Amino acid sequence: MGRLVPAVTRALDILELFLETDGTLSAPEITRRLGLPRTTVHELVTTLTARNYLVQPADQPGRYRLGVRGYQLGSRYAEQLDLAAEGRQVARGIAETCDETVHVAVLEGRDVIYIAKVDSTHAVRMVSATGRRLPAHCTSVGKMLLASLSEDELEARLGGPEPLAALTPHSITSPDVLRAELGEIRGRGVAVEERESNPDVSCVAAPVRDSSGEVVAALSVSVPMIRWSEERRAGLEALVVKGAADLSDRLGHRRRP
Repeated sequence: MGRLVPAVTRALDILELFLETDGTLSAPEITRRLGLPRTTVHELVTTLTARNYLVQPADQPGRYRLGVRGYQLGSRYAEQLDLAAEGRQVARGIAETCDETVHVAVLEGRDVIYIAKVDSTHAVRMVSATGRRLPAHCTSVGKMLLASLSEDELEARLGGPEPLAALTPHSITSPDVLRAELGEIRGRGVAVEERESNPDVSCVAAPVRDSSGEVVAALSVSVPMIRWSEERRAGLEALVVKGAADLSDRLGHRRRP
């Protein structure tokens, strides 16, 4: 690895300060937050302003906000993003941590489609494949995605009061029961399904958001019942929440404090 250039590092530190605020910053505020010499900060913000990375609002003299150049770079980055590829990268790290099968899925109609998957190394593991389609209400990823919909969108997908299809005896078939569970999932930010899509497997899932904050996918960990317990579930919930947040970061989502 080559040597880091101090001036470039400091310039990036200045730009990244704006990730922590929705407003503007003055040179003295930047100086105080970063602990840099006043002259250094003045030279850096002058350069960043000249290159359109920062701009001084006409009605706020002496203050700076992000300029258009950062937006242009971010837009180009977003154009090159591949949700499946980014999902595989994050899923690989999670699978290495827990040694269970990890999926990333998207919602299509009333089904989920798995777009990325990394297998467990255990002999006993969930058998699945990318491209596989399952009823959303029977899976943790699907319930997480359904919970992210507006009431109107959810009603359009669920349809009338007719029973939902069952994949196992544990599948939810009542739309009202499903709606109640989706409300709990919204509050917790994590979805769980126990033997609802496969009688021998349970799963936990968390939402993946894009740069606009919209839920565009869900990430899950699937565990055979022989390795499932309430204690294991709690640990995996924390793991999928972190993994989904990491994938969201890769998609440009900005976490708020």
